[in-house]
Amino acid sequence: MIRNIYKWFFTLAIPVALGSCNKWLDLKPSDGIVKENFWKTKEQLAAAVNGIYAAMINTTTGTSDRAVAEYMFMWGELRADMVMPSNGASNDDIDIYNANVLSTNTITNWRVIYRVINYCNTVIYFGPDVMKQDNTLTEQQLNNYLAEAYTIRAMMYFYLARSFGEVPLKLTATTSDDQLEQLPKSTKDSVLNQVVADLKKAEPIAVTTYGNKAYDKGKVTKYTINALLADVYLWMDKYQECVNACDKIIKSGQFGLIRSSDWIPDVFINGNSSESIFELQYNKQAQNPFYNMFNTSRRRYQTSVRVMEDIYTIDYVNADSVDRRGDNYSLLSSSSMITKFIWNATSDASFNHWVVYRYPDVLLMKAEALNQLDRGQEALDLIYQVRRRAHALLATDLNPGADDNDGITDFILSERAREFAFEGKRWYDILRNTKRENYRRQDILETMVVNTVVPERQQTAINKYKDHNSHYFPIYIYELQTDKNLVQNPFYQ
Repeated sequence: MIRNIYKWFFTLAIPVALGSCNKWLDLKPSDGIVKENFWKTKEQLAAAVNGIYAAMINTTTGTSDRAVAEYMFMWGELRADMVMPSNGASNDDIDIYNANVLSTNTITNWRVIYRVINYCNTVIYFGPDVMKQDNTLTEQQLNNYLAEAYTIRAMMYFYLARSFGEVPLKLTATTSDDQLEQLPKSTKDSVLNQVVADLKKAEPIAVTTYGNKAYDKGKVTKYTINALLADVYLWMDKYQECVNACDKIIKSGQFGLIRSSDWIPDVFINGNSSESIFELQYNKQAQNPFYNMFNTSRRRYQTSVRVMEDIYTIDYVNADSVDRRGDNYSLLSSSSMITKFIWNATSDASFNHWVVYRYPDVLLMKAEALNQLDRGQEALDLIYQVRRRAHALLATDLNPGADDNDGITDFILSERAREFAFEGKRWYDILRNTKRENYRRQDILETMVVNTVVPERQQTAINKYKDHNSHYFPIYIYELQTDKNLVQNPFYQ
């Protein structure tokens, strides 16, 4: 299926997205391109904004960088309990799975994420000057573009904060040699507070619709901002704020749950469904990275052996009783293949979308926040709404009481595992629930270790995870070598 939005993205070639350097975070476009020759017309500004999305979808030609969606998958799944390395896994993949992460592990290379951040920074910094050059650019158009840049920057920093803890906070554009900086890390709270500040700045100036379904799902809208805010607030234990952000989406009436029989084709193959809030869209010009990751004889990843037995479960009495998110939907139990993103795909045509936020995520985030606000029955109502759509099996109904906070927490966590299998959310879900109330639920993380790490390494892994600093990646060694103000994260010193 051809997505017009990406015809538009890739026909507007952007000079700002083509440069590179070998210095601070490899972010700088070539000298002179940005300032003197580019930021003059509204068309050039639009191209720069489109370049932000293009940078999230593509790797940079001629480099070894991975696509952003691949990092979203690896960072969100490989340390958790639903994915395991397969025949084509690298030593880096295996080491992360076995809780043996070193600073030389290329999966911890954050360069492509900071590249996207710098493209956002250039739009934020240079965008307002275009109004002085081109009087056909309206303030509303400029504000819409700025909202997109602020939101994507916030999203990238949210991934960094959850994955690395403390990271450099770069908020100005790097456009020439004399602007290169060696930055120290900022605290987790500083980064998260900046994420919230960016999103609050973006929300009032963002659009609710572009008048085009593909744009509404593949570009930032107010609803993208609300979903991201809800996620950030949940991570920060700000539960009423999370509920409020979710309600803006729920009460809009613009989203709903897709029927289970249509779920995979509508949401992931065709994309841009009524369930989708924000997704990365692929086509012939920019294929997704998932076919080779999941479908060849040398695939890197496959489903964990426990996914069907423990997460979805199997009804051995009634063969027609199946969770329609499990076998033959998100995975093939016969081969342990992850299929959610490669339905109808081939090595030459792998176009399935990577969905960052969709409507059931909003419902379950709200349920989690309500449970922490001691509104357990309301939380349960939302969980069962998601389960009914999916035909979840009775065996997976934990049936907690409305006043059983830990029971509802476990129920939501298991339901999120079923609903968002392999969507890059599992590790963050486990860590968020583990760290709440000063790591009161450390048992969640230790259970995950028992379910994944080989027996002879389990105690070592559990001992590592008892150090809360181990829950975050090390800074990649290249960054330490090139930025002398960076200090390695504590666990890896």
